[in-house]
Amino acid sequence: MARCLLISCILFITGTLSTAVAKPPNTTYFKNIPLFWSQLYGTGGNTLYCNHSFGSNKGRQINIEHIFPMSWVTKALGCGNRSHCRAISPRFNQIEADMHNLYPAQAKINKARGNQAYGMVEGEPRRFAQCDFEVDVQKHQVEPRAAVRGNIARAMFYMHASYGLKLFPRQAKLLKLWHREDPPDHEELRRNQIIEQIQGQRNPFIDHPEQVEALQF
Repeated sequence: MARCLLISCILFITGTLSTAVAKPPNTTYFKNIPLFWSQLYGTGGNTLYCNHSFGSNKGRQINIEHIFPMSWVTKALGCGNRSHCRAISPRFNQIEADMHNLYPAQAKINKARGNQAYGMVEGEPRRFAQCDFEVDVQKHQVEPRAAVRGNIARAMFYMHASYGLKLFPRQAKLLKLWHREDPPDHEELRRNQIIEQIQGQRNPFIDHPEQVEALQF
């Protein structure tokens, strides 16, 4: 029996189903990188974690962060390391390429985050000067700035609902709180519109924030 993607099911129930929803990108991450920079951030923008501004010539210090870590995906799919998954798994390539999960970040912050979970780090240790990004290596957690916590939550929920990627209840509970405290902003709406034009689907949790409450973990 064919399985209905959770996003499609939610939107069908609420009467807002679109044929563009939950249609995974038929491309690869490396093919999407030029589109990411030229169409999403063609005139520049701001990095996710530190709000560092960059222009069209971003340099090597700015790269692409996967909000839902790809190491979690390789483990979920059981396809080996990232290179091997690219070679043998069309589903991995769809997931890795999905722009709803991609944000610009400073390379050093991207590296510090790694595949650590999002959480609340006690003590507010500042390893990166004025950048409001905390890392707790022992607990394997990072805390992003408050202004983008909702953006992160909706990207995580989109990946969970679109691809069946697991979120543990404790993490999901915190992300739901972040989603409520930081509703969709202009930047998310802008990205959602352009990403739909590029790969054919929107993040419905940006368009309909109330649908997050229907997610079960």
